[in-house]
Amino acid sequence: MPQVSIQKTDSYDPACVEAAVRAHFQALGLAQRIRPDMKIAIKPNLIMKRRPEDAVTTHPAVVEAVIRQLQALGAREIVIAESPGGPYTASLLRSLYETCGMAEVARRTGVALNLDTSSRQVAGTGEVTRQFTILTPIADADLVLNLCKLKTHCMTVLSGAVKNLFGCVPGLMKPELHMRYPQKEDFCRMLLDLSAALPPVISLVDAVDAMEGDGPTGGKKKHVGLTLCSADRYALDLVNAAVVGIDPQEILTVRQSIERGLCPADLEQITLLGDRDALTQAGPFLRPRSKQADFSSQFPALLRPLAQKAARWIQPRPRIRRRDCIGCGKCAQSCPAHTIRIQQHKAVISYENCIHCFCCHEMCPEQAVEIRRLGVFDL
Repeated sequence: MPQVSIQKTDSYDPACVEAAVRAHFQALGLAQRIRPDMKIAIKPNLIMKRRPEDAVTTHPAVVEAVIRQLQALGAREIVIAESPGGPYTASLLRSLYETCGMAEVARRTGVALNLDTSSRQVAGTGEVTRQFTILTPIADADLVLNLCKLKTHCMTVLSGAVKNLFGCVPGLMKPELHMRYPQKEDFCRMLLDLSAALPPVISLVDAVDAMEGDGPTGGKKKHVGLTLCSADRYALDLVNAAVVGIDPQEILTVRQSIERGLCPADLEQITLLGDRDALTQAGPFLRPRSKQADFSSQFPALLRPLAQKAARWIQPRPRIRRRDCIGCGKCAQSCPAHTIRIQQHKAVISYENCIHCFCCHEMCPEQAVEIRRLGVFDL
């Protein structure tokens, strides 16, 4: 059975986090997987330039604790690598690493920060995608440490171990994949295909302070006081579903991983190690307002075809709060369907071609993009 380690981690105090990481490695026997000659890539969640205390990105204390554990086991070649939303350039990476606390971690531990913006093609055996372009340090790695931030997510419901690996795709190639797979079902199938195409992965979840509601960047900080770890990212996301209090069948990456035989159907088929009684200690998370449902079943049979045609107008959509918009263009830059333009220093969305991927909501530095639903359908 797959194993998932759960450790109470009440704060980001370095001693507290280091003790939790050490306990994860011991419980799962991860020392056996580490060799001194390995190339190890640390893949945190650095979706955008935000301070660690905002609970948007993986906290530097978690990243540093993992690095020190790897170094204690003899690892010598370690690089922190990430591609946020937007352009993938060395100057933007430097700024990202500095703001998110990774630069200071690198200075203290001596590990490298990836500034190589090249990429490589990797082949897989996926259902919808069999070839991906991924960051060179990820493609070259013998092992990837996938250090994700636990968050609810406006498009995928959960941002956990599988979703965090989308950051292995460089910069503006992410919107291309959104455009190729505008439907959530297909997009999540692509995420599973990407996960399968990567080198071996160990995943650790930063759920000391998580995010609930309209994540991955616009939600509310929620103290959970846990870290979780597993060499099985699919089983780990099933456990993450229990932490956030959402039915796994509502999380497409989890449901599809069960359907593919990658993940057990329930927690009883996973060995939970450590503080398993703390799994749901934080209570259910606020859900993202973009969660969609099939409303056509609520209409009389004769009206259902019309209701289904109207679904694109019923479903949640991004909306620009003009008073908060500074006209920076980040939303337009990240929009895969190119439906956003800047007019008179304000963003304007053309909804006719909107694919409801919420990239604009994720990437707005001012949180000026909100998710709106028609109140009568907000069930």
